[in-house]
Amino acid sequence: MNPATSPLLTDLYQLTMLQGYFDRGMEETAVFELFVRRLPRTRGFLLAAGLEQALDFLEHIRFSPEELDWLRATGRFNAHLIDRLASLRFTGEIHALPEGTPFFANEPILRVTAPLPEAQLVESRLMNILHFQTLIASKAARCVLAAPGKLLVDFGMRRAHGAEAGMFAARASYLAGFAGSSTVLADAMYGIPSFGTMAHSYIQAHGNEATAFEHFALSQRDNVVLLIDTYDTEAAAHTVVRIAPRLREQGITIKSVRLDSGDLLDHSRRVRAILDAGGLNATGIFCSGGLDESELQRLNGAGAPIDGFGIGTHMDTSSDAPYLDCAYKLQEYAGVARRKRSEGKATWPGRKQIYRSFSAAGQPAGDILTLESDPQGGKPLLKPYMKNGRRTAVAQPLDQIRRRTREQLASLPSPLARLDPAYEYPVTVSDALRELAASIDRGEHS
Repeated sequence: MNPATSPLLTDLYQLTMLQGYFDRGMEETAVFELFVRRLPRTRGFLLAAGLEQALDFLEHIRFSPEELDWLRATGRFNAHLIDRLASLRFTGEIHALPEGTPFFANEPILRVTAPLPEAQLVESRLMNILHFQTLIASKAARCVLAAPGKLLVDFGMRRAHGAEAGMFAARASYLAGFAGSSTVLADAMYGIPSFGTMAHSYIQAHGNEATAFEHFALSQRDNVVLLIDTYDTEAAAHTVVRIAPRLREQGITIKSVRLDSGDLLDHSRRVRAILDAGGLNATGIFCSGGLDESELQRLNGAGAPIDGFGIGTHMDTSSDAPYLDCAYKLQEYAGVARRKRSEGKATWPGRKQIYRSFSAAGQPAGDILTLESDPQGGKPLLKPYMKNGRRTAVAQPLDQIRRRTREQLASLPSPLARLDPAYEYPVTVSDALRELAASIDRGEHS
């Protein structure tokens, strides 16, 4: 059983509900929407991501004979459910925000329209996929906004929460504007450019830094990035200057040096001065080591002579906001709008659409959340992606999604692009949607 594809990667109550639905013949069309109830305190917006993997999951969902045998052996489920699961496929429709779209609280990221058992079964995995990539893309976008024009590389796979999280983080950060990832498999699977230097162990394994640097340069002639903080950062920078002429004679250029510890602002200034004095003006400085968007903003604001950054643990775990308060709720069943009224968790009923208006400068100026049947001025954001269980168009190349995301981030109002989310983007709930909710509360729909 492969966790990435198995429909058993779900919550038990999905299967117990399915048995109840099948037992009672409850298979009419349902509409579920996936949204975030409220933004984390440190986020002014979120960035939609993960749709491609979600669509792939829906297209290929099926129970294998081994999985059906296991379910049967548990004794929890009746034969009717097992028989129905054997032929179950996703046959519904998907509307969603294009990946890379900024969005806000209570705005649907994805809408599922399908027979009730199908729409119910896919809840847990859809949330699992979309939640994580959206979480990481939103964190990565903050790094991109904090360090405009800098080379940013995902360094976090080794501390990500599992293999799939490491891969999804590489994809989500690249989508948000990172230049690439240190994760080799992300290059092989997604075509994300891979970046790498060396570890301190490479330096320690040699008798001295000069020998380590030269050996590495000779084996990586076209990508010489030297880690210089194993012992004494400034002394190592002088060593780099000393060996550079010998390497140049062999046609090798030192691309950059990497700093991974200490006061990066102070060290980068000192190292820059040493490299420049030694004629290595074209050799860049790349930094890593516990960085996040706040530190990027500080270093960038102080004019640190740093050309690029490796962002690891803080991004791949979204350390300051490690989860989103997301939900997947029933909004319509059998043609009747449904509304949850739980305290603090009430939902807006019905099939919805988001309309975004723009300023004269082309910046997002406000959203209207309304019913799909209530067109408004502005640009509708939810797009059709799947019908009858199949994609309505071929998957977009990741680089195309990345370019669109870059345009979206560049168009954000400046208060929204700041790390301090003091600006609250206006999202208006339409009169039609409010009236539908009120009529349900009055008991006028059943």
